[in-house]
Amino acid sequence: MLFNKYFSGEKKQPYLIIGLGNPGREYDYTRHNIGFLVLDKLAQNWGLNIKRIKYSSLFGERKYNDTAVILIKPQTYMNNSGEAVASFLRFYKPSLDHLLVVFDDLDLPFGSLRFRQSGGSSGQKGMQSIINKLGEDNFPRLRVGVGRPPGRMGASDYILKPFKKSEAETLEMILLKSTEAIEAFISDGLEKCMTVYNRSLLSDG
Repeated sequence: MLFNKYFSGEKKQPYLIIGLGNPGREYDYTRHNIGFLVLDKLAQNWGLNIKRIKYSSLFGERKYNDTAVILIKPQTYMNNSGEAVASFLRFYKPSLDHLLVVFDDLDLPFGSLRFRQSGGSSGQKGMQSIINKLGEDNFPRLRVGVGRPPGRMGASDYILKPFKKSEAETLEMILLKSTEAIEAFISDGLEKCMTVYNRSLLSDG
């Protein structure tokens, strides 16, 4: 295990980066799986495979800036994500400020990122499962905007639809900026990330 290999006998805590999504090919490129997509992009950038299995999750470990980082993709289906997250927290025992949950947010426009220290689930059932299982909501999260459904389409139908081809360029930008933001979170902390990344990526600012 990487954490024991690099930090045995030290007090340094690992970072647990959780990407939310649903397992199965039919969900691969849907809006609800953008948490998985962000972690896959980060793993690709790091030359890491998220293929090991533990606590009903796929995960991978590596060292980043002298800190152990565990990338975790719960495979419990979205509504039960809290089970896997709680198990990893019990095993690695980090403080909650070393936990970051990445998930899709309907209330943010497509192309927007928002770090938050605490708060509700924004209606996202995976986040609600984590909050329920931990018994609190005071932990960092990265909300990735997917926008509201068009017309009269229901929210559940919308988030389970794949991204359109016309959205591919913006999606790639979101994934790249999200991975950059996660690296900054590990290196610089949440407060700085909120200042730098809490904006629309499509704006001029």
